[in-house]
Amino acid sequence: MTEQLVFELAAPEPPSFDSFLPGRNAEACAAVRAVAAGTATETCVYLWGAPGAGKTHLLRAAVAAVEARGEVALFVAGPGSLLAVDPVRAAGCAVVAADALESATPDAQARLFTMFNALRERGGHLLVASRLPLAAAALRDDLRTRLGWGLVFEVTPLADADKPGALAAYARRRGFRLTDDVIAYLLAHGRRDMAALMGALTALDRHSLATKRPITVPMLRDWLQRNIALDR
Repeated sequence: MTEQLVFELAAPEPPSFDSFLPGRNAEACAAVRAVAAGTATETCVYLWGAPGAGKTHLLRAAVAAVEARGEVALFVAGPGSLLAVDPVRAAGCAVVAADALESATPDAQARLFTMFNALRERGGHLLVASRLPLAAAALRDDLRTRLGWGLVFEVTPLADADKPGALAAYARRRGFRLTDDVIAYLLAHGRRDMAALMGALTALDRHSLATKRPITVPMLRDWLQRNIALDR
């Protein structure tokens, strides 16, 4: 019950680069940031890796960053959405971010191929995420070749040993401090994927500000117990 409640009460923030904890993915993150900033020289960045590693987070963070600087960006959630995209609109974007390429149909791949060429011609950029490495993905050869012209990165989940330090660093960026015992309690009683853990920190920060209490294990335990009682 506690684990479920921690996750349900912790609505995550909108994805941003500041809330992405890179771990071993610093180079991939830097490449996506360059695309979002408009300073990348490659047309495409291809990200692949296991579910929950942070690929979608990076794509959505890039789209948000492009829009924040006044340019047009498009996030495409999957192959079905790709087929619904107006090619003219996509070609006019600074960045198109296409997720879940591993399930792309031949028609969706053809649409992406057209988008790549249009973006390249106009100086735009394409971000692609897939669960499969480029060489193993079931893609038409011309699309695989185009995507291979750019940068390819494996995005790996944050290792358990790196999570305490990453959570502490995230808290510092938000302007509060987490003690080791609070982090240990979160890791012991909540889901261990980073989206859930960071969402829990966001919810705790809000609760701390509302109650004017520092985040401690007793406060965390009390917060959970009271919400469990309300949930019954």
